Amino acid sequence: MSKIGKKPIVVPGSVEVKIDDGFLSFKSQSGNLKLEMPRDIKVELKEGELIFSPKNNLRLTRALWGTTRALANNAVNGLSSGFEKSLRLEGVGYKANMEGETLVLNLGLSHPVKFVSPQGVKISVDKNVIKITGYDRAVVGQSAAKIRAFKKPEPYKGKGIRYTDEIVRRKAGKKVAGTTK
Repeated sequence: MSKIGKKPIVVPGSVEVKIDDGFLSFKSQSGNLKLEMPRDIKVELKEGELIFSPKNNLRLTRALWGTTRALANNAVNGLSSGFEKSLRLEGVGYKANMEGETLVLNLGLSHPVKFVSPQGVKISVDKNVIKITGYDRAVVGQSAAKIRAFKKPEPYKGKGIRYTDEIVRRKAGKKVAGTTK
C-alpha cells in the first residue's frame, strides 16, 4: 500500500480538473497542464477531491500509484500557487540581467551567456539573485538546473551559480595544505 497514493488531493475552486481517456487535464488562469495516466491507475473526482487507486496488485502498478498522485498534486499546487527557485551569483564581475524574455549572464567567459526562458516560466533578476517562477514544477526545476550548469560553484573560492539554500563545501588550497606538517 502506498502511503502517498492513498491520500486524496483537495482541488481548490480556482483549478478545473477534467478526466479524459488516459489523461488528466488541469486548467486555471495561470495555464493548462496535462498528465498522462497509467492504464492500471483509476482516478475519481468526488466532491472536489481527486482519489487515486490501483486496478490490480502488481508491483509496477503499486509503484506508479504514488508517483501518479504526486505528479497530479504538483499540477494542482502549481496552478493554484506556483513554484519558485532562486539562484545566487557568487564571484567578482559575475552579473545577470534581463533583455526581454532572455536572461543574459556575464560569468567571466569571453562572451555573455544567453538563456531564453521557456513557455510558462518567468525569470526575474534582483542584484545577484535570479528568481525562476512558474506553474509547472518540472520546467521550473529544469530551467534552474540549466542556468546553474553554465557555471557550477567551484570548491576553492566558491565562485559560480548556486541555489540560495545550497551549501558549497570548501577545500583548502595548496598553500594551506602544504604548511600543515
